Amino acid sequence: MGAVIGAERLTKTYRLDVTALAGVSFSAQPGEFVAVLGPSGAGKTTLFRCLTGLTRPDAGAVVLDGRDLCRMNRRELRSARRDIALIFQQFNLIRRLTAVQNVLAGRLALVPTWRVLLRRFARPDRQLALRCLDAVGLLDRAHARADQLSGGQQQRVAIARALVSRPTVVFADEPTGNLDSKTGGEILELLRRSVEEYGQTTVMVTHDPGAAAIADRILFLADGMIVKDIGSASAHDVVVAMEELDRT
Repeated sequence: MGAVIGAERLTKTYRLDVTALAGVSFSAQPGEFVAVLGPSGAGKTTLFRCLTGLTRPDAGAVVLDGRDLCRMNRRELRSARRDIALIFQQFNLIRRLTAVQNVLAGRLALVPTWRVLLRRFARPDRQLALRCLDAVGLLDRAHARADQLSGGQQQRVAIARALVSRPTVVFADEPTGNLDSKTGGEILELLRRSVEEYGQTTVMVTHDPGAAAIADRILFLADGMIVKDIGSASAHDVVVAMEELDRT
């Protein structure tokens, strides 16, 4: 089976000749959890934005199920994004809406416009949203407003929102960055479980070796380039690999 998502020689340069990406290439297989690990300034955020179609690279391709996102017009890209779910460091919930209403926002691209405008989702959509909240352990908080939830609970809602669209690929950008270590560990376990239970391909960018250690593969990013690609490893081994790279 071919790769679900792949980057092919991605290059991106900003003003003042700052090279964020310098020919990045990799692919992720169906049901694979890939972590992209690197320090601040390595190019992680730019790579995330290029992979998700939020930023166009100067050169190269982002191939999602055989389609190059970089060659799509706005309408085509909007359609392709139905196969993508995003999880950010900032939870990006609508604070005045309930948990289940925020999860239903993940279905917006998949339902008729009139239902979106009137917020009248079909019963199957609501049932699916509740099942996703149950999967992240928040069914009992389904009708609590987002601003009444803790940071960890809000990130769980964000994960449920990602799952409810039944995406081909989940992209996560520093998903534990705003959480304490215990809550962050719980969030990482949820991401790991979603890969195993739903078979969703997941690509996570992070600066945390402990977070990267839950992945099936770890790509080390430095100066806009993939400098090492290893399989699953313990947090200790990931730290050792980073230190070895720093010495070279």
